[in-house]
Amino acid sequence: MKELSHKYFKQNIMNISDRIKDINWPSVGESLNQKGFARVEKFLTPNECTDSIASYHQPNLYRKTITMERYRFGLGEYKYFNYPLPSLIQSMRESIYPNLAPVANGWMQMLSIDKKFPYTLSELHAQCREQNQIKPTVLILKYGEGGHNTLHQDLYGEVFFPIQLVLFLNQPEKDFTGGEFVMTQQTPRAQSKAMVISPNQGDMLLFTTNFKPVKGTKGYYRASMKHGVSEVHSGQRHTLGIIFHDALT
Repeated sequence: MKELSHKYFKQNIMNISDRIKDINWPSVGESLNQKGFARVEKFLTPNECTDSIASYHQPNLYRKTITMERYRFGLGEYKYFNYPLPSLIQSMRESIYPNLAPVANGWMQMLSIDKKFPYTLSELHAQCREQNQIKPTVLILKYGEGGHNTLHQDLYGEVFFPIQLVLFLNQPEKDFTGGEFVMTQQTPRAQSKAMVISPNQGDMLLFTTNFKPVKGTKGYYRASMKHGVSEVHSGQRHTLGIIFHDALT
């Protein structure tokens, strides 16, 4: 298994950086503004997805394992990575963040929130350290038959970045059935809106951590949003989640 870890996590970082540069970031920003999520198709190759899944069984990579039903989070399991993160994941985290900071700052302006996010991940993490948020939040998740994730928000402390992403490592209808990615949007004084998304293997989904601005008749208002996973009917479903802020524990 050590050989596999080297193979996966020592891949060509430049190749990933090029893929990130090739993303249509204005289109991503527009989709995040309008829907609260944006999908980038075929960001990872099938081999990269397979190797990511295999890395789930290498305990030296992880700091903490969570059995979801123990905390009533759902049914399944996930593991938080240790620092230092594998170089490929660290590169993604560092390179994607600066493309999202302008979107996040635009949201703050729309909602008249007196906050500005820094334009580099290292500066965000400096803010996290001031609040004793020093634990990595990157995680890999595994669901089997019956697995699901209740609606939630990934905040982890006083400092949090309002956009995160998830990479889908299995192919729906081939490796598993069910297990759709679900988001809800709560409009003040109205019923919640549900969105159901079924990305393919290798796709990246960027989405709001806890809210997005919505334009109303009197300007923008804050719509609270949560995300989760519907029940897996058969097979296994794995995803890799990248959250940009760090955690207290």
